[in-house]
Amino acid sequence: MEYKDYYKLLGVSRDASQDEIKKTYRKLARKFHPDVSKEPNAEERFKAINEAYEVLGDADKRKAYDDLGANWKSGQDFRPPPGWEDIFSGGVRGAGGRAGPGPGEPGFSDFFETLFGAGARRGGGRRPGGGFQARGADQTARIEITLEQAAHGGAMPVQLGNGRKLQVKIPVGVTEGQRIRLAGQGGPGAGGGPSGDLFLEVSIRAHPWFRVEGRDINLDLPVTPWEAALGATVNVPTLGGRVELKIPAGSQSGKRLRLKGRGLQGKPAGDQYVTLQIAIPPAETEAARKFYEQMKKELPFDPRAHLK
Repeated sequence: MEYKDYYKLLGVSRDASQDEIKKTYRKLARKFHPDVSKEPNAEERFKAINEAYEVLGDADKRKAYDDLGANWKSGQDFRPPPGWEDIFSGGVRGAGGRAGPGPGEPGFSDFFETLFGAGARRGGGRRPGGGFQARGADQTARIEITLEQAAHGGAMPVQLGNGRKLQVKIPVGVTEGQRIRLAGQGGPGAGGGPSGDLFLEVSIRAHPWFRVEGRDINLDLPVTPWEAALGATVNVPTLGGRVELKIPAGSQSGKRLRLKGRGLQGKPAGDQYVTLQIAIPPAETEAARKFYEQMKKELPFDPRAHLK
C-alpha cells in the first residue's frame, strides 16, 4: 500500500492553518471539478484533493495523520504502525478490520480506508449514495445598466453568454464595479452538490449629461455671461428631477457648486456637483457685433493681466 502525502496533494505546508487548507481546497475543487474542468486528469485530481481535504480538513483526522510522522514520502510502501486502531477509531470497520466501499462505490484510496475506514468520511465530501460531492464553481459576468437604473433600482431581464435568461433586481444606488450576487446561479455542483453563485459586475452606461464618480454625479452647466456676472437662479437636472440652483454674482467658468445628497443614494448618499461653463453668445448679426464693440469700450477688462 502506498503512502499518501496529503499536504503535497493540496500544495500546502504541514504547518498550514485550517483556514488556509480550506481556501486551497476550494480553489482546487473549482479548478478540477469534472463538470467544468478541461484538464485531462480532472476527475483523478478531483478525487485526490477531496481525499486529502477529508483528512486535513478535519482536526482529529489531521492530528492522527500527523502522528505518523513527516518522514514518509508519497509512493513509499506503507503499513500502519502497531496499535494504530487505538490511536484513531473514527471509522466503522467490518469483520475483517477494514471498512470497504459500498456496492458500486469507488471509495477513497486503500491508504485512507486502512487508516480511517470508510465510515470516517465527512458528509461534506461524500453523498449517502456514494461518489464525490462538491459545490459548483462561482461564476462572474458583466451587466451594463443606465444611470437611471443605478439611481432608482428595479428589475431588468439579463441574458448571459450561454443564452440563459434571468430577471435581475438592481439595488437602488448601485455603483460602477459593484457586484450583484445571485445565489445558486453559478456552475453546477458535482454528485448532487449545490450550485455555485453568479456575480454580476455592474457597468454604468455613459450618460449624455452626467458623469459618475463613485456615488457623486457631475454636470457641466452652461450659463450666460450676465447670469455669471449678475447672479441668477436657474433650473438644473438631477437624478431625482429638476431643481433650482442659485448662481452667485461674479461667478467664473469652472466654478463648482454642490447639491448635497443629489447623487446616487447609499450610506452616505453621494452629491451632485455643478460646474459652471460661461457660454458666449455668437456675434452673428450687426446688432450683436455693435453690442460687443460697446462692451469693449465701456468694460475695459484684460483677462490675461496676471500673465504680464
